[in-house]
Amino acid sequence: MKSPDALEARVLVYAPIGRDGTASANVLRRAGLEVDVCGSIEALLAQANEGVSTLCVTEEALFGKNLVAMATWVDRQPAWSDVPFVVLTSHLRQPAVEVWRKKMLASLRNVSLLERPVHSITLSSTVLAAVRARGRQYEMRALLHARESAAAVLEETVRARTKELQAANEALREQMKERALVEESLRHAQKMEALGQLTGGVAHDFNNLLMVISGGLQMFDRLADQERRARLLRAMRQAVERGAGLTRQLLTFSRHQALQAQPVDLVRQVDGMRDMLDRSLSGDIKVSLRFPEWLWLVEVDPGELELVLLNLAVNARDAMPGGGTIEIRGENVPDLDEGGLNGDFVSLSVVDSGTGMTDEVKARVFEPFFTTKDVGKGSGLGLAQAYGFARQSGGNVQIFSELGRGTEVRLMLPRCLKPLQASVLMDHAPVATAGAAAHVLLVEDDDEVAALVGEMMAQLGFEATRVASPAAALGALADGRRIDVVFSDIMMPGGMSGLALAREVRMRRRELPIVLTTGYMGQEARSAETEGIPVLAKPYRADDLSAVLHTALGRRAPT
Repeated sequence: MKSPDALEARVLVYAPIGRDGTASANVLRRAGLEVDVCGSIEALLAQANEGVSTLCVTEEALFGKNLVAMATWVDRQPAWSDVPFVVLTSHLRQPAVEVWRKKMLASLRNVSLLERPVHSITLSSTVLAAVRARGRQYEMRALLHARESAAAVLEETVRARTKELQAANEALREQMKERALVEESLRHAQKMEALGQLTGGVAHDFNNLLMVISGGLQMFDRLADQERRARLLRAMRQAVERGAGLTRQLLTFSRHQALQAQPVDLVRQVDGMRDMLDRSLSGDIKVSLRFPEWLWLVEVDPGELELVLLNLAVNARDAMPGGGTIEIRGENVPDLDEGGLNGDFVSLSVVDSGTGMTDEVKARVFEPFFTTKDVGKGSGLGLAQAYGFARQSGGNVQIFSELGRGTEVRLMLPRCLKPLQASVLMDHAPVATAGAAAHVLLVEDDDEVAALVGEMMAQLGFEATRVASPAAALGALADGRRIDVVFSDIMMPGGMSGLALAREVRMRRRELPIVLTTGYMGQEARSAETEGIPVLAKPYRADDLSAVLHTALGRRAPT
């Protein structure tokens, strides 16, 4: 049995009439070709299906239905195959024969015609050329098969890799879910830790302040010496101011404190703080200022800026127990593009020659209540407040420090292009009376606060009618009693805030002035100021209360 390669290398000869078949086969065998002679068209097609190099046939073998069968076989070849035919023709030139020959050429496609009688060398060379052409077709088939095999291998590899990737993705998704749960647990733990630290720090500082106030009140009535009583009063006032300052620092860090930003000349502002800095620092600390001649204006809250600088100066003092120098310097920084800041900024730095910080301390300095000072020496809010102030002002803060080489705290504040406003210095005037007593509707739900504020109003010369809720205030306004000004807390029970009360009063009695007060300058307080309603921040002094009420009464529209 012949191998597939041997079958594909052979030449099939079909010449049913005369000796053409045998003679042709002998010529081709002498040329070194493998030749099989077929006795019928069916045998020819059957062997061709097994494998063939070239078909050598006579034209009479294709007459009639044989040409149809052969054409059908030719059409069924695979795309790479185009079997060559060598057809031995006669010398006949009749029109019908010529028409048939054209039909044969179109049906078989790859045909070489040899007219009989044909020389043996012509026959052998023509068939050899056809065999070589067929060999190139087999080479193309091999390449196509190799490509298909490679594509199949690649497809299988891709399929297997896809399954691996799907499994890896699924495992990654599970890991991400687990990681998200772990991170959420960690965040919760950190939040609880920060809350505990915050609560502990606030409780510690406020308990100290309350101790000063409550102890002072207990001792006040027991002391007859006026000088000692005055010292107690001063200590209690200082405790109140410290508590208000601590609250302001907390709100600034949390970015809920509404800063009153305005154009500020840093040179003039810092120079005006020299006396306060000198009082806050020890005598062995030297403060120097270094500013360029044309330092840009910045738009910040001047009061908060002074608080930040004072805190930074005190921190610098504490870092120099043996004395040293503090330099406050400014610099214009045009076209800054760093750390999310873009545009023109002014750099304001506080530089000391103290002990410096370790990398571990630098990583935590902006955390609220983090401090390296001894207990009672600091609240740990100074740098946290500086961070909150800088961010809320549209800038940033950076720390550059090296252990044993000192520290620089650098505030980056946005440049202000607005003109500098005229300074308005308001000295606290002595407590004034209202002349003819004005009637104040005091809206306050806290009994103790209401009693204290009522007493303050009485000493200021006002007559106060106290109600405990906005609903009661509206009722008092509706019963026809005389009311000259409404003074209400913003945070009130019962679903109606002081701001909502103010809006309702404006709708009912537009000419009636109203003043709001709050211990938390939140969104409602900012909305009230936007609407032109004065807001007095708690805690306040009697002269603050007098000033705001007189201002409100002075603005009252004539009836």
